[in-house]
Amino acid sequence: MLGDAVVSWTGGKDGCYSCYKAMLEGWQVNYLLHFRRLSGPGSHDINPDLIRAQSEAAGIPLIQRDFTSYEEEFKRTIKDLRAGGEKIEGAVFGHIQTHKRLTDRICRDLKLRPLLPLWQQDREMILQEIIGSGFEVVLVSVRDDLGRGWLGRRIDEDLLDELKDLNQSIDLCGENGEFHTLVTDGPIFKKRIVISESEQSFREGYWFLNIAGYSLQAKRNACDICAL
Repeated sequence: MLGDAVVSWTGGKDGCYSCYKAMLEGWQVNYLLHFRRLSGPGSHDINPDLIRAQSEAAGIPLIQRDFTSYEEEFKRTIKDLRAGGEKIEGAVFGHIQTHKRLTDRICRDLKLRPLLPLWQQDREMILQEIIGSGFEVVLVSVRDDLGRGWLGRRIDEDLLDELKDLNQSIDLCGENGEFHTLVTDGPIFKKRIVISESEQSFREGYWFLNIAGYSLQAKRNACDICAL
């Protein structure tokens, strides 16, 4: 193993796939770190219960904290873990195009190795890899200019083709806030999340898929990536 690491976790595709890639490289992921703004929900916020379901599905402990400053709360969390005897050596982030100065500063101050497997990677390649690796990813918020019809759709080859046919200003991975996602299954999960009830709502220029009912379903021959 290269060392023990934590993942900055929002429940979406980029952090989850980055976690997977870090594991394949040989990192032991000990915790998922999920932070929520005290000022209120944003366009990418996911029901904390679903985040806890992802943690259970992956078999990786979760730490959830509210914040006014992401940077300060992240640092406080790592310091608390180390004070409790944890040896955290790396931090995984799902950023593709933004926030690298922030993550570099956090990791420098904490003497962590920053792990950004998707940084400045080709967007189509990222989605192709996510699809090909067996992740199930659902769109749970979309900007109004995309339209509510995209809500609840799974990222697959058909959706990728449709995204490519849209306005060229649209980022295929949603880096400009076009959409946000929830991962319901994948190779790091021992169980999959099955959505049974949801409703749509509109707020501040975004359509949201509010998931009211879900369950965890056992998987046959689930692959334990942590054993690799």
